[in-house]
Amino acid sequence: MGEAVDVGQLHIMASHRDCGGSGVAGGVEGAHLVGAAERVASPFDDAGLSAGSVVRANEPMSRLTTLRVGGVADWYVEPGAEEDVGVIVRCCVARGLPLLVIGHGSNLLVRDGGVRGVVMALRQAAFCGVAVEGTTVLCGSGAPLRLVARAACDAGVSGFEFMDGIPGTVGGALRMNAGAFGGSTFGVLQRVRYMEKGGTVREGAAEEFGAEYRGCRFFKDKVVLGAVFKGVVDSSAAIRERMEEMRRRRLAMQPREWSAGCVFKNTSAGAAGWLIDRAGLKGFKVGRAAVSGVHANFLINEGGASAASTTSF
Repeated sequence: MGEAVDVGQLHIMASHRDCGGSGVAGGVEGAHLVGAAERVASPFDDAGLSAGSVVRANEPMSRLTTLRVGGVADWYVEPGAEEDVGVIVRCCVARGLPLLVIGHGSNLLVRDGGVRGVVMALRQAAFCGVAVEGTTVLCGSGAPLRLVARAACDAGVSGFEFMDGIPGTVGGALRMNAGAFGGSTFGVLQRVRYMEKGGTVREGAAEEFGAEYRGCRFFKDKVVLGAVFKGVVDSSAAIRERMEEMRRRRLAMQPREWSAGCVFKNTSAGAAGWLIDRAGLKGFKVGRAAVSGVHANFLINEGGASAASTTSF
């Protein structure tokens, strides 16, 4: 629904003009907006969004991504309930507004020109639940992966340990087939509920979606609403020990600065970070953006980096 350029594991959001400013958000919750100087008419004013929905104008995308760069989105919306998602999707289609759905923003590099149209994030409580029934884990699209991993651990369900240190949501993980330490999202997935462009809600089994390494194109123009995963029985103590070991490894080999995680996919010639290191590019900088000196497959923001300097790599 939003236009993106796929570079390895990182999605670069394309913009159609340069906003030329920092873009201060002046929105308030609800279907009406207050701009910097006066009220701005929202595309959703008469759409009937629930009171729990959030709509803001001129939202800085740098606040919504882990790389902390990018211009403003024309409109930012958080639906308060599943019915609101349909309202937003249909409204955008009817008005010809581009719609970009984001999760935690940990795999996005938004250009300095920002995003035209509407950015939607399923971050309200209605989309963030996690429930464990036996070895089945039921999740909302906005549920943080760390919450999923820890709920499964507490219930003695293994298979989700790799999710604990991934700073993303279930919906984003399905779009990217997120994974780490040999585990992957589709490796434990059973079913997904999702919404199509016209607002129709459907459900399908994991094998229907054509997932690949670090990607699932099927969900590029869909809105994930929820997912069902399947793990295996194990002791909480053993699961927790594995999660702790993964955490120690992450701390030892990943940078602490703002980043979007690993940028490039590994290849048959070797791991992307190893190849970049062999090229002598660890620590290479353009402005305030740099190749991490800790892990060469991380591009980091040392504070005040622009999207232009980051994409120049």
